[in-house]
Amino acid sequence: MRRLLVLAALLLAALGAAAPAVAADSTATGTGGAASSVDALATGTALQSLRDGGNAIDAAVAAAGVLGVVEPFSSGIGGGGFMVIRTKDGKVTTVDSRETAPAAMSPTSFFADGKPLSFADARLSGLSAGVPGTVRGWELALRDYGTWSLGRALKPGIHVAKDGFPVDDTFAGQIEDNQAAFAQVPSTAAIYLDPDGTPRDVGSTLRNPDLAGTYEAIAKHGADAFYSGPIAQSIVDAVDHPPVKTDPAHPEVFQPGVMTTGDLAAYEALERDPTHSQFRGLDVYGMGPPSSGGTTVGEILNILDRTDLGGGDRAKALHLFMEASALAYADRGAYLGDPAYVDVPVAGLLSPEFASLRRALIDPAATAPRPVQAGDPLPYDDTPPPVTVPTIQRTGSTTHLTVADDQGNVVSYTFTIEQIGGNAIVVPGRGFLLNNELTDFSYDDPDTPNKVEGGKRPRSSMSPTIVERDGEPLLAVGSPGGATIITTVAQVLFDRLGLGSSLPAAIAEPRVSERNTAKADAEPGFIASPEGRALASTYGHVFNPVDEIGTVAGVEWLGDGRLLAAAEPVRRGGGSAGVVTPGG
Repeated sequence: MRRLLVLAALLLAALGAAAPAVAADSTATGTGGAASSVDALATGTALQSLRDGGNAIDAAVAAAGVLGVVEPFSSGIGGGGFMVIRTKDGKVTTVDSRETAPAAMSPTSFFADGKPLSFADARLSGLSAGVPGTVRGWELALRDYGTWSLGRALKPGIHVAKDGFPVDDTFAGQIEDNQAAFAQVPSTAAIYLDPDGTPRDVGSTLRNPDLAGTYEAIAKHGADAFYSGPIAQSIVDAVDHPPVKTDPAHPEVFQPGVMTTGDLAAYEALERDPTHSQFRGLDVYGMGPPSSGGTTVGEILNILDRTDLGGGDRAKALHLFMEASALAYADRGAYLGDPAYVDVPVAGLLSPEFASLRRALIDPAATAPRPVQAGDPLPYDDTPPPVTVPTIQRTGSTTHLTVADDQGNVVSYTFTIEQIGGNAIVVPGRGFLLNNELTDFSYDDPDTPNKVEGGKRPRSSMSPTIVERDGEPLLAVGSPGGATIITTVAQVLFDRLGLGSSLPAAIAEPRVSERNTAKADAEPGFIASPEGRALASTYGHVFNPVDEIGTVAGVEWLGDGRLLAAAEPVRRGGGSAGVVTPGG
């Protein structure tokens, strides 16, 4: 478990109140508000923010600022994300702070000598960095739905960046995975590597005064301090002239990007309508394009909504879930992109009629050959037909937090810098890593809805979700995990709402990620389970073993004002869940 009780003292000065008991458990039940995340300090920050009078939006931004310090390889102001918000008056809306491609990018920007770059070369470059959106997203959310200023919300993050936090095993392991890349960038190595070039020692205190200074500038002058002036110039310099050591062995790595200060000045976070679908009479709200999360999770659940789930036969139910996932992923690959550039048939993809057509293709006794073909939602929509393309697989990671207050405000927020470690470039003097989000484009194919274009937002899999029953909040969940986010969120919702598992049990269950490929990614525990063996031997599913899939954080409403916060018990070192007033 991460950042345990020793960190409570850090919050004392940061929040100007009695330090909370830093949430070291993966489940908690009580009243007054709840929070769940991958990190005990972030969860504690959210809870203390609620105790100090902030609402769920204030608390979410404060916790996100802390995560940018203690989870810098998965999140931070060098990236972007998606936030689904439910307000106390029942409105559900979303904030899109997804990164954008610089105006000078083109469908062949990631090509050299007529061929697409390898993923490693595309990632470790200035080309992969999109214009960061996180700070504008925080600004929009607080301005329209919060009660705190951005400066107040950033105080905990400033404090932790200055005073530091202990390096744990997970953090050190993430550095080790990126050690070679980090070593090539002096500004990155100075923070995350010891002088001998090895990862920071477990138990050592990591401080980031440069990031504290960047936060302080934003706190004092607002988001404009990030998108113009010296900080913006520093970002452009790092993207267009990557600050790397000369390495004759890798001359092709860290190619320069094409970002300008004009790209940063023009960036806008956008408020968008959520996606809406229904499952078992419940209303499911998610993130619409350019995320594919809301439409794909919604389509999976739509297909399963009127399906006989096997009467307690869990292997059969999971077979149906995997077949629905393959069909929805085929449609994701064919239709999803930035709605400013692609006409995405959201209504068609989420229509019950289209779900019925896709459901009819499922053989309840056997898996269909992969890949399955995309369907045609256009008769149930009014958008023109797209180019049909296979699903592109990308890896990566993010972080997620869920916060609810006692007034009915709810935030489900997933944000990221894409790959663990982003593009490995810390902006010199600013203390934050840049994203490699532009590799989320289908950059190796210039003829797809998700092709690279200047100003465009790459397709995402982030799936922050809020579920309501009869107009009242019931469940809010989300997860990191790159392309596996969709199946992770869908599997948790399917387990909890379709199969009757408790939320903690649904989060802890071993996972499978069927993304319309010949082999479905699956955790070893899933493959070895009775269900996994039956899926292979009886239904014909083939698995690719992976260590972990997703890291869920969620909150459930139990009635009578009680809330259940739940996080991962083991994955990614274990998450953290807490409530304002424990009990019940």
